[in-house]
Amino acid sequence: MIWNETKECMSRDEMINLQSARLVKLVDRVYHNVEFYRKKMQAVGLEPGDIRGIEDLDKLPFTTKDDLRETYPFGLFAVPNSQIVRIHASSGTTGKPTVVGYTRRDIDVWSECVARCISMAGLGKNDIIQVAYGYGLFTGGLGAHYGAEKMGATVVPMSTGNTKKLINMMIDFGVTGIMCTPSYLLHIAETIEEMGVRDQIKLKASLNGAEPWTEKMRHKIEEKLGIEAHDIYGLSEIMGPGVATDCNLHCGLHVHEDHFLPEIVDPETLKPVGDGMTGELVFSTLTKEGIPLIRYRTKDLTSLDHSTCECGRTTARIARFKGRTDDMLIIRGVNVFPSQIESALLEMGGTTPHYLMIVDRVNNLDTLEVHVEVEERFFSDEIRALENLTKQIEYTLQQAIGLAAKVKLVEPKGLERSMGKSVHVIDKRKLD
Repeated sequence: MIWNETKECMSRDEMINLQSARLVKLVDRVYHNVEFYRKKMQAVGLEPGDIRGIEDLDKLPFTTKDDLRETYPFGLFAVPNSQIVRIHASSGTTGKPTVVGYTRRDIDVWSECVARCISMAGLGKNDIIQVAYGYGLFTGGLGAHYGAEKMGATVVPMSTGNTKKLINMMIDFGVTGIMCTPSYLLHIAETIEEMGVRDQIKLKASLNGAEPWTEKMRHKIEEKLGIEAHDIYGLSEIMGPGVATDCNLHCGLHVHEDHFLPEIVDPETLKPVGDGMTGELVFSTLTKEGIPLIRYRTKDLTSLDHSTCECGRTTARIARFKGRTDDMLIIRGVNVFPSQIESALLEMGGTTPHYLMIVDRVNNLDTLEVHVEVEERFFSDEIRALENLTKQIEYTLQQAIGLAAKVKLVEPKGLERSMGKSVHVIDKRKLD
């Protein structure tokens, strides 16, 4: 099921022509309406007329999250506040919150993009979709909500908070689709098992995002719930959830290229790299009115594929994320991503996908301790068996990440569950 065949299946030449025309308009709009961009372009001797198409994209300056913080709250808005109908903001846990504004048309475009994503998950107007992202300043809840309504589905705006009530509503309303973080959906699946109501669940598909997760975790969710789980990607600076999603073939996330122009750059040199090469994902918002961004550095590490997908869509696909440039931990000179830990744990079996990495510095030496939640059948074993499992996990992790980690086994449900983004890393070195 393809929501908008005209845009999702257009030829590469048609897409390039559309993107080029929209990029030219975008550059002209920000040059004349956003002082920040005008000064940036003037600093490198650029004028709007110098940009004639996407072939000139690399002439343009980058934008970063710090730029949004430094122009807080409305310095990057390109329209008067009278045209802004909604404001969202990040939590601001790592500094000032990043504030984004939407015009009425921005909301319409956002809803359109999320509707395309929901269609990729095989859901439509006859489905009942439970939205279990948080509502409020976070873009997840309202973004998913408006997209589901756009396609005519019945929306249950559950948000997060009471998992058992969510499950009871899921049963009573006959919910067939759910949108939430993957870690929360895994928690929902565990609670369903505890309640003994698995046979009463009518779920067909899920759209999960807002945090990194592995292919193995997707299989775990699908196995527990008997559904097809899809990866939905977005970030508030660009729009919110719905920038890209994987289709039923799960071979990359289709980007809505008519609205978001993707490129991959080398994080060190910032030079563009070719298809299939891993680098940092960068977006230019081609149609956004409220806060249009040029070459926004997402810090997400992935690669691009412009080939036509077997599903029929011709839009570029981004590969499953390998991590983030700012999620990467350097421990004793070794680059480590949390996703490597998760993948290794799921590969060996006997453990759940719930884990916590604690990085510290003792006597000027970095240390890594990993708290691993094990399945009930292992935790009830004798001490010698647990010691053997601990050694096995330590060996597996060392093979996966290239350095030794101390492993501490935790009983089932022993690690705190999150209804939002899961916390997988505590880096005590940053607290010194």
